[in-house]
Formats: sequence, structure tokens, C-alpha cells
Amino acid sequence: MFEIRDHLFSHPPFRNLPEEVVDALVPHIEVTYFQAGSMILSQGQENHFLFVIRSGAVEIIRSSGELYTRMGEGECFGQFALMRKKRVRYAARAIEDTLVYKIPDDQFQQLIDTYDRFADFMEEDHSTRLKNALGRSVHENRNPLMTSRVRKLIRQNIISAPPHITIQQAAVLMTEKRVSSLVLVKEDPSEDKSPIVGLLTDRDLRKRVIAKGLPLSTCVENIMSTDIICLQASNYAFDAMLTMMRHNLHHLPILDQHTPVGVITVADLIRYESHGSVYLVGDIFRQKTVENLATISQKIRQLFVQLVNEDANSHTIGAAISRMGISISQRLLQLGEKELGPPPIPYCLLALGSMARDEMTIVTDQDNAFILDDAFDPDTHDPYFKSLARFLSDGLDQCGFPYCTGDIMATNTQWRQPLSVWKTYFTDWIDTPDPEALLHASIFFDLDGIFGETGFASQLRQLVMDKAKDSRRFLACLARNALLRRPPLGFFRKFVLEHDGRHQKTFNLKRRGTAPVADLARVHALACGAMPLNTEERLAHVKETPLLAEGVGDDLLDALELISIVRIRHQARQVEAGISPDNNVIPETLSSFERNHLKDAFQIISQAQSFLKYRYNVSPAMQTGIKPFRK
Repeated sequence: MFEIRDHLFSHPPFRNLPEEVVDALVPHIEVTYFQAGSMILSQGQENHFLFVIRSGAVEIIRSSGELYTRMGEGECFGQFALMRKKRVRYAARAIEDTLVYKIPDDQFQQLIDTYDRFADFMEEDHSTRLKNALGRSVHENRNPLMTSRVRKLIRQNIISAPPHITIQQAAVLMTEKRVSSLVLVKEDPSEDKSPIVGLLTDRDLRKRVIAKGLPLSTCVENIMSTDIICLQASNYAFDAMLTMMRHNLHHLPILDQHTPVGVITVADLIRYESHGSVYLVGDIFRQKTVENLATISQKIRQLFVQLVNEDANSHTIGAAISRMGISISQRLLQLGEKELGPPPIPYCLLALGSMARDEMTIVTDQDNAFILDDAFDPDTHDPYFKSLARFLSDGLDQCGFPYCTGDIMATNTQWRQPLSVWKTYFTDWIDTPDPEALLHASIFFDLDGIFGETGFASQLRQLVMDKAKDSRRFLACLARNALLRRPPLGFFRKFVLEHDGRHQKTFNLKRRGTAPVADLARVHALACGAMPLNTEERLAHVKETPLLAEGVGDDLLDALELISIVRIRHQARQVEAGISPDNNVIPETLSSFERNHLKDAFQIISQAQSFLKYRYNVSPAMQTGIKPFRK
């Protein structure tokens, strides 16, 4: 009797019941043994018990005969029949010798009628439990960046003027209205385009007028900034933060459709983002040496921990840390060009992998490449770009972004090539795909141009979008590789742990959790021609297409968020404890909430991988012979 009571108390949802209720339940419980291979419940039969697995393992089978899920010690089944006219929908079969506790229907009904948390648990499957858990996390999120619209940041009406006014007139107007910027607009704006043609700021007046001694009668259109980046008032404050970080902006015009409604500044945003990430980006671009840049980059860990402690979601954190990495890369190249001289031909720096996807954490290395103009002559130009690549790579290492162990860096001649050669790379990867070659090249299908002639990167991305969706062999090879990284969930829904090495008795939340989702999202996105790079945005796009069954995309988004949050909280705890952060977790150090919902998340990923194999016709021959890539 005590053994039954203790077992129930060690598993949800019984652990949430009052002790006296469980004590009263125990005398009604039957203990039954099922031999391996025997049916416990058959489809369509009447059922009058809730089954709780004491030991052994059970598989639940869909009406089509396909496996739905496997269950192990402490898990429950049979409840849906008790709540739906006592008829079994999914059959249950013992897959090893199994001992179960059978709770009669009368006691079950009393529990669900009396205890809401018990009822909620019994009504949910793994995807619903995960969704509800994440829903509570979002509701409790204290970070206003994700909940406040940009329009709330606007503190006064927009101050605008036509671009033909003089500098003196503009300065007088800005002084009278007490603003630091003036929006220059067309006098006869068209209905389908923004009327904004320029922006004038206090900084422009200092740098472009006073410092150069221009007469005050000069027309404003001669000195205004014309490459204007705007944001819609309906966007979240988080979007404003990312936009200002990405472009190192101090002023951001805001539109309501095509109508200018205001300008927000860094000071406006800082009221919402107490961690000061926008200021940190500004500090990065003010550093004059690599050594100073390395010193300030140490603040990134503080930013990471603060974002985690503010309950920011994984997208906020990943994007903020990625933008820091991008800003450091950009500043390093500025310093490199200052030391080596201007580049002899145009070039573009490619960010690859998690940086390109806005998914970096503080455990990362550097993945980058150079696209060079087709005027490139190796003998004449490569010594410069080889030196610049070394300057960049060494600087990133000093700033906390270690060298890539797979040598995917611009210092590698293979990844420092003219645009035409890059086009040949991608054409060969797609038109004549080889699984092993693609295993190491998949990171290049997450690329973003972040410095220099970024149009080079846009051309490559367009080439990929045009060709990939029509290449069935390429998609099959990419899908095959995506199946190599499996979630760490064993046959009986137990965590599969590393058996040796310094990470034994752990599992890797990146390699076995977030990476499989990123891999399968990449395949689906390329198949349907989706342009986003971020995994969350890719899944959001794909779920609107007929490619995935209804609800699957949402389940994957929930699984990704849960695993990502557990991963970054694990790293934040390590940083606060003075431990070098990593991706390897010991299951016993996780809360019961995290352990239970990670199993739900991994189950969702396993099912999505099964569909991937079917959808892209991955043959058994393609699934053998190549070891998983551990990057």
C-alpha cells in the first residue's frame, strides 16, 4: 500500500493532490501484470479504468496502425476513453513485461470533478501540455519589449518640413519644438509610398554643417540623411530595438501605414529595455582598438543573464546576442580596413548559422565567409583579403567568439571566393547533391550579408530560393542529413544520455534539441520558397502552407521555445555560478516541470522527423553510412 502511494506521489498529476486524497484512493487500485507483446486495450472496446504504468513500457497505436507514442514508468493512459463514452480510440500494447495500477472510473471521475489541475492534465496530450506550459510562461513574462507596441514609445507628434527649407530654418524649427530630429517630407506625397524623403538630426547639424563650415542658407536636402529606415507603429518595441541595433540608429521614424506619426530615439527605447543593449551597440562602434573591443564584449554575458532574469523569450535573447556579434564583426572590419587600407575591390562579409538566424547564445563559435567582387585577381587582391580575414578571425576570438573547429571562416581560402565561384558552389550543391558534402555545407543555407556589398549575399539567397524548391534530390539529401541529429528520447520516453567523455550522463540541448528543429525547418522553408532565416519565422511561414498538417507547425514552435528556454536558463545559471557555460545538461539538475515538458517537446520533434523522412522520400540507403555532423 505504501509503495503504491509513494509511486503515485512521485509523478504528475498525483503529486499535486492532497495526501489524504491519495491515501483514500490507494485501496481502490488494482495491480495488473501484462506480458510483453500482449494487448492492454483494443480499439473500440469498453474501458473503465485509468492505467498508471508502475514498471515496463507501453506503446499507444493509432487507428491506422501507426505508432502514436510510447510510455514508460509513471505515465498514464486510458483517460480519453473514460471521458468519451468509455470507448477506446487508440489501442495500447505492452512492449515489455509491464506492471500497471488500474484506477476505477468512479474514483477517476471524482478526481477530475474535484481537482482542476488533475482534470487539465488528463485532458491534454503532450503537445497541449507543452502549449499550456508555454502559455503560462508568456503570461508571466515581465519583459515589455515583447508586449508593448512601438506606438507607445512615441512621446510627441511628428515634426516635419519640406526638404527645400534652409539649415537655419530647420534649426529654428527644431529648437522651437524641442526635438533632436526633423522629418523631411514630400509636399505632394503619393498614396502608395511613404512621404519621408530624409531625416535631419542634431548630429547631422554638428558633423555636416558646423564642422564643415557650411552657410546657414544651404538647403537641407543637401545634408539630410536619405537612406531612411522606418518601422510600423503596430510593431513591437522588440522590433524597434533590433532595427536600431542592426543599423546602429539613434532615431527611427515610425509610420502608420504610409503616414509618419513620430520618431523614437534610443532614450525612448531605454525606458523599455533596462538592459541597455542599444547603448551597448553604440559603445561597440566607438571602440578604437581590438583590445578595447574585447573588453566591452565581456558585457554581452551580463546582457544575456539580465535578459534571462527578465523572462525574455528565446527569440528576444537570440536576436539581441546575435546583433551584438554582428556589431562586433562589423566594427572589427572597420578597424581592419583602417589598419590595412581600403579594400582593393568590393566584398561582403557573410554571417552563417546561428548568427545569420538570430539564434546565438553565449555558447558559440565563429562561422563566416567573404564574397569578393568578380573582378578578383588572386595574385593582386588575395593578400589583402587574407590579412583582413585573419584580422577579423583573431579579433572575434579575442572578443569571445572562438575559432570554428570546422574551419568555416573567411581565413579558409575555400570560403573566400568571388561571387561567381559562390554561385557555382550553390549550383553544384543543389543540382548534383551529395549527402556527405551537404552535411558540411548545410550551414551555408543560413547566410546573411552583414558588411560591405550585402547585395552579393542577396543574390546568393535568391539563387537558392529559385533552385532549391524544384530539386527533389537536393531536398531529400538535406532531409536525410536533418534526421542524423535525433532528440535524446529513448524507446520508453527516458532521456538518452552520453555514455563516456567529460559530458557523460548528460544530453546536449543544442545538438539534440534546437538543432534538429532548425534542420527540419530549413528543409521545409527551402521546399516552399520561404525567405526567412530565423527558425521561428521559417516555421511560422511554413505552417501557413499546405506542407504541414494543421497544428504541427504550432507544436514545433512550442517545442522549440521550451527547449531554447531551458538551454539559455541552464547557461545563465552557469554564468552566475562562475562556470564556463555549455549546452550539456544533467537531467537531475532540471526541475520536474522542465523534465516533463522536455519529453513532450522531444516527442513532437521525433514525430516531425518521421514526417520529414516520408515527405521527402528519404530512402533507407540514404540513411546509412555517414556519421552525424556534430557542429
